[in-house]
Amino acid sequence: MKQVVQNYKSGELALLDVPVPACKPGGVLVRSQYSLISTGTEMMKVSEAGMSLLGKARSRPDQVAKVMQSVATNGLAATYRKVSGKLDSYTPLGYSLCGVVEQVGEGIDDVVVGDLVACAGNEHALHSELNWVPKNLYAKVPAGLSPRQAAFATVGAIAMQGVRRGEPQLGDLTLVIGLGLIGQLVVQLLVASGARVVGVDPDAQRCELARELGALACGHPASGEIDQAVAELSGGHGVDQVYLAAGGASNDPVELAARLARDRGRVVDIGKISLNLPWNAYYEKELDVRFSRSYGPGRYDPSYELEGRDYPIGYVRWTERRNLECFLDLAARGKLDVSPLISHTADFAKAVETYRALNEGELKAVAVLFRYPDAPPAEDESVVSAVPAAPAVDKRPDPLRDLRIGFIGAGNYASSMILPHLAGDERVLLTDVVTTSALSGANAKRKFGFVAASTDVDALLEDDQVSTVFVVTRHSSHAELTRRALLAGKAVFVEKPLALSEKELRGIVDAVAESGNDRLQVGFNRRFAPLLVEAKNQFGPRVGPASVRYLVNAGRLDANSWYNQADSEGSRFVGEGGHFIDTVSWFLGSDPVSVYATGTPGNHDLQVLLRYADGSTASISYITSGSTAFPKETLEVLADGKVLKFDDFVRASVFGRKRWTSSRLPKARDKGQQAELDAFITALKTGVAMPISLDSLVSTTLATLAVHRSLETGAPVRLER
Repeated sequence: MKQVVQNYKSGELALLDVPVPACKPGGVLVRSQYSLISTGTEMMKVSEAGMSLLGKARSRPDQVAKVMQSVATNGLAATYRKVSGKLDSYTPLGYSLCGVVEQVGEGIDDVVVGDLVACAGNEHALHSELNWVPKNLYAKVPAGLSPRQAAFATVGAIAMQGVRRGEPQLGDLTLVIGLGLIGQLVVQLLVASGARVVGVDPDAQRCELARELGALACGHPASGEIDQAVAELSGGHGVDQVYLAAGGASNDPVELAARLARDRGRVVDIGKISLNLPWNAYYEKELDVRFSRSYGPGRYDPSYELEGRDYPIGYVRWTERRNLECFLDLAARGKLDVSPLISHTADFAKAVETYRALNEGELKAVAVLFRYPDAPPAEDESVVSAVPAAPAVDKRPDPLRDLRIGFIGAGNYASSMILPHLAGDERVLLTDVVTTSALSGANAKRKFGFVAASTDVDALLEDDQVSTVFVVTRHSSHAELTRRALLAGKAVFVEKPLALSEKELRGIVDAVAESGNDRLQVGFNRRFAPLLVEAKNQFGPRVGPASVRYLVNAGRLDANSWYNQADSEGSRFVGEGGHFIDTVSWFLGSDPVSVYATGTPGNHDLQVLLRYADGSTASISYITSGSTAFPKETLEVLADGKVLKFDDFVRASVFGRKRWTSSRLPKARDKGQQAELDAFITALKTGVAMPISLDSLVSTTLATLAVHRSLETGAPVRLER
């Protein structure tokens, strides 16, 4: 299928062939009929992509701060690979469309195949022929409303949420600054609510359009006529609410809002605009400044948007989905009319040319629609003819290549830490990549040379030509995908954790026993880190028991990180802690026999004590409340009159009869990913034992899971297979 994408590094726009998305439970597969270009938000994104790297950095200082933090934690080289991979990827465009339900996922009972639905979301309502849309981000289109009008539902919900934040009452005098797409919809919604509206925009045609849609007066912000109209309509008091629907870096709209608002009036920010509030003006009038967050309550909440958990109507009257439904209802009953806003309708095949014309100013428009094949055209629309598709190129693999690797998942970690190493390895052929997002699969195919991309896990696991599977997905799917791949006779590399419960772990062990296939590796890369391997060699053989201290300055997570979804993805320590337990066990040459853990109430800080059969002990301090300026990992090993000190993959020392210190700083923090992959591929090619034994993988996983059992019981947990 076709999808509009943009490369954020080069600015290139393309109509790309991508896999058809799978119809997952909790949502529907929708075939697009019309999708709407947001001439504000989307064109700002298109414009940013054409900037230099310095320009991009200036436009997104929040992202620059994250990059600098990543450099401090992971080193310059790893951060560079990650950022470069992120920039040099195709990103989707679009977030508002109308289409027909083509397939219904498990758990959906409010629509059926053939229903017309309006869809929202910058990850789900894309400019694409097919989209998978979760339950709370679609709404059934009322009878009589055309699909091209219903395609406005998302931007309509954005405008509606802004109006709700302003709380207009009958007879209020309101000011809308910025009469683009959102501003025009705000004007209509305010008029429908019984408010009186004055509009401001430097474009005379947009002012005229707003007057036709019900505004009492409109004009240029510098003309003086708006000041006069507000004075006359308000009796000199000023407007009750100001709705900022403009964009850009100018502070003029904020200053105009202060000048024309009444005492204790409200100012609602809907667009992305400079908000350098003039203190005196806002203080003297005690203005109430409010923000409107996109489509409404539920936005940016994964449990609402992705898992379909609705908010009780008694507590949250207007959610994202209810705003969508309300806008569609108003449009169906003729209370809103989006037809005058449609400046241009283009055939979807002309998407790239349309964006280019908008970006270069050749096409001036309030709203532009893409019309997809088989969509019913409106009588008054002008549709650009389609262009023929390029002939398909046969890129099937050479059957002589024997180590064929398929990937399930191609997110940030896989794309920055695993795939760059495999893509340059002549011993392997990257055949298939399977992702939940069609575009992420297409990106991986383009960047790393996969033969094919899809969203069909079953087809990959059933493909006899694929000998090896990498599982680099979210934690909750690791165990089941690993179990299935082992039973299918594949060698498996799975990122940690191997399992989230002992039941899941038992399923993997049983799969190995049933199939006789033990070609399994878990991504415990630290034991392969060159500097740590060298430090262990310098420490030398051990005779007596050791005492190990491992400080992990893990840091805080972003609030929106999926690592916080403990109910479905396991705790943060279960997801990451196996790294550190494996490192200690590798260094000591044995597996732990018991685990005791204590925690700090109110955060994720843990103290984990491991005991080994030879009397060795290891304490792992897993801390999330430390300083980001301090190194992430420090390891100390004391035994036989010797001490090893290892500092965050940058420096290592051994103190004994002779002192050894790593001679120079490494060029980058090498945490062992490349060496780990090399060992895995070598084992598969030569038939030797896997780099980490199955017993060790199971023991490390059991120890990781035992941490939370110890926290619950307050007692040590003895580890038994």
